Amino acid sequence: MRRRFHAFEHCDIQKSSAGSDAEIRKSLQGKEVSGMKRSIVWFFALTMYIYALPSGINQIIGKSGIPKKDISIYIKEAGSSKRVVASLNADRSRTPASVVKVLSTYAAVLKLGFNYRWPTKFYRRGKIKDGVLYGDLLVKGFGDPTLSNKDLPTIVEHIKAKGIQKITGNIVIDRSYFKVGTKDNSGFDQHTYSPYNAMPDAMMFNERVSTICITPKKNVVTKEIPDASYRVVNKLKPVNKPCRGRYSWPSFKVDKKQNPTTVLLKGPISKRCGTRKLCQVITKPYKSFYYALKDALQKSNVLVQGGFRLNKIPKDAKELFTHTSRPLEKIISKTAKKSNNLYARHILLLLGAKLYGAPATLSKGRQAVEYILKSRGALKSGPLHIDNGCGLSRSSRLTAKLLADILDDAYRRYGQRWMNTLSIAGVDGTIKRRFRGTIVRKRAWMKTGTLKRVKNIAGYVKSRNGRVYTAVILVNTTKGRWKAAQLQNNIIKWLVSYKGRGVYTAKTEPKSMPLPDKTGQKKPSPQAKSVRYSIQAGSFSKPPNDYYLSNISKLGLTYRIKKEDGYKVFIGSYTGKDTAEEVLKKVREKISSGAFLVEEKNAAGRKSATLY
Repeated sequence: MRRRFHAFEHCDIQKSSAGSDAEIRKSLQGKEVSGMKRSIVWFFALTMYIYALPSGINQIIGKSGIPKKDISIYIKEAGSSKRVVASLNADRSRTPASVVKVLSTYAAVLKLGFNYRWPTKFYRRGKIKDGVLYGDLLVKGFGDPTLSNKDLPTIVEHIKAKGIQKITGNIVIDRSYFKVGTKDNSGFDQHTYSPYNAMPDAMMFNERVSTICITPKKNVVTKEIPDASYRVVNKLKPVNKPCRGRYSWPSFKVDKKQNPTTVLLKGPISKRCGTRKLCQVITKPYKSFYYALKDALQKSNVLVQGGFRLNKIPKDAKELFTHTSRPLEKIISKTAKKSNNLYARHILLLLGAKLYGAPATLSKGRQAVEYILKSRGALKSGPLHIDNGCGLSRSSRLTAKLLADILDDAYRRYGQRWMNTLSIAGVDGTIKRRFRGTIVRKRAWMKTGTLKRVKNIAGYVKSRNGRVYTAVILVNTTKGRWKAAQLQNNIIKWLVSYKGRGVYTAKTEPKSMPLPDKTGQKKPSPQAKSVRYSIQAGSFSKPPNDYYLSNISKLGLTYRIKKEDGYKVFIGSYTGKDTAEEVLKKVREKISSGAFLVEEKNAAGRKSATLY
């Protein structure tokens, strides 16, 4: 028994109400300790493992000037390994800031796959005859956050390929796939028009950003793309001063009470400055899309006689073509690497619509992310509130352990492919400069999160000996974000040079009395890990129709069809019976009241099934 405590001797351990090391050792030395007392001792031994910190990390924390109560750390060997290197306040609820983006981006990969592409659909209403569309051109947005003026040439070519050279009607836009209101910005802080505050929309365009180009030398102001939904009033005063300080950038004011919205440029600016681009959230994305598309069509000799209309696509509209985004893999990479808030909001809403039907809402999105992660076994119990999915929130909450569990699951399933969607130390994204010229360069794949009094980082670190670690360091403190960043940097550098293996926590779990989890249920025995459960949703003499299968997909469930005395539809499988039974309830309610569980055991290469 004593040998098990030798593993602690290199660590500084926080004291708990259980008592000191000496007291625990003394209790272990007693010859008449009952079986129940042994179990209690094992429980506190496990607790001490959980709060163990290597001396190197303890020293780093001590030098940082940040109280331990403000820090949550959970570091372990990545994947299925049970070896924990360091744990401190791992189950304490924290404000995640942008590290919460990991949840929605990973849920999107699980649900949709790396190769999913966002559609934007184009329709016509009316006949096409002799190059003339006698009616409207209609566009339905499905929330592609990447749609931009770069896509317009391709869209125009598709329209022309349908034989359209003239449109007598209007350009009608349908933005009903998202139910998000009409707010342009989140109002999170005083930077009202900053792109990071942009709100989502099903008909997104140029990330809701309007770009005004200013050439001080000529005192010329232009819009990067034609957009009559706002106007610019130039009252700048070019001066012959060095291009620095207050003379280096134009001052502006946005007046949305005017029609159209007016941007007033004012104040002095140096003639010696080069072209300045003012990128701000000024107008509606669907209006910007309309004006840009109409201009691109007319420049390509396609005349549009009508104007702009906002409406749902009518049932009698005929589909022309579908324009698609880049693959989801590229989109979640930008979401994580650049910490793009708008992309994260759109991913959350898309998942809500996919699981619970359109229109997408914030509530549906939150539920969808949690459901996907839980149903795939990635999300364990613990306090969690996702809010808007981008981290620009003070109400979002999670724990270091919960986040590490999700990162571990992603690593097991997708390995390097998933890791590369995160910022690579010293190479790209939010940690490009942070670790440049250090031993961490190209050895860490991380997501960062920053708000006032919040500095977080989470992801993976590869040590010099080739081991990959899942590392989560959350710091919610009033002692300064720069101190928190330095603390994280030093811990990650320490981890790169770490040569140990951590503590194998599974060995500390008592066999006589399994520790309960937070739901009050006993943890499954090792034998239960080999049992999986599927749900038989239906049995048919003919292949099930698309409508039936689509209803399963709308619930966010995966299915397989087995040809055996007809056609049987199975949903899952799931490693835990509790999880499977939760899904079964939903399947019985939404799909088939006669659905039932099938237990599949895999022992010595043989498979058997038990029906419930």
